[in-house]
Amino acid sequence: MIAMQYSFTLPADYDMGIIDRRIEEKGPLLDNLPNLAFKAYLTARRGDETLSCENLYAPFYLWRHETGLNDFVCGNGFEALSQAFGRPSIQTWIVWHAEISAAISSATFATREILPIEAYSSLAQLRQREVDSAMEDVEKGEALAVVTAFDPTSWRHIHVRLGGEAQSLTGKAGVQAYKIGHLSLPKGD
Repeated sequence: MIAMQYSFTLPADYDMGIIDRRIEEKGPLLDNLPNLAFKAYLTARRGDETLSCENLYAPFYLWRHETGLNDFVCGNGFEALSQAFGRPSIQTWIVWHAEISAAISSATFATREILPIEAYSSLAQLRQREVDSAMEDVEKGEALAVVTAFDPTSWRHIHVRLGGEAQSLTGKAGVQAYKIGHLSLPKGD
């Protein structure tokens, strides 16, 4: 699995209703997309319950295979997005674990936390702690999905949590919170 996110920072006075309409119109087009575990259409508005300092449009993707990522980025939909907003820098992470509840479709908020990996620390131990934590959070109902992954280029790891309400990490340094405008899922999820 591979995780992917790009983000557009929009002006403070930008009409975020434009993004909401775009999500409403385009979101369902990726429902049932081959190789996609899920796509969360994420937004944050300056001054709303996400406590964001900026207006953001920052979709997060969880791909089952890199073929899906390649097909999407090389396809018409991404080309149209790039024409409308400019070609974004895409962050990618190698997924350690994705724990997804059967109730994921009810997720309305997400958080993303990016943390450094300490030099010379045990990656195997860190990975195991992350997997255990992700499984526990979903099992206890503290999240509807948790993705934990790492980037060996910058030696950072991420936690992406999807839930049904604004999460306690909102406002914590290093954590970006988002509203989910649409969640594209495969059939049956």
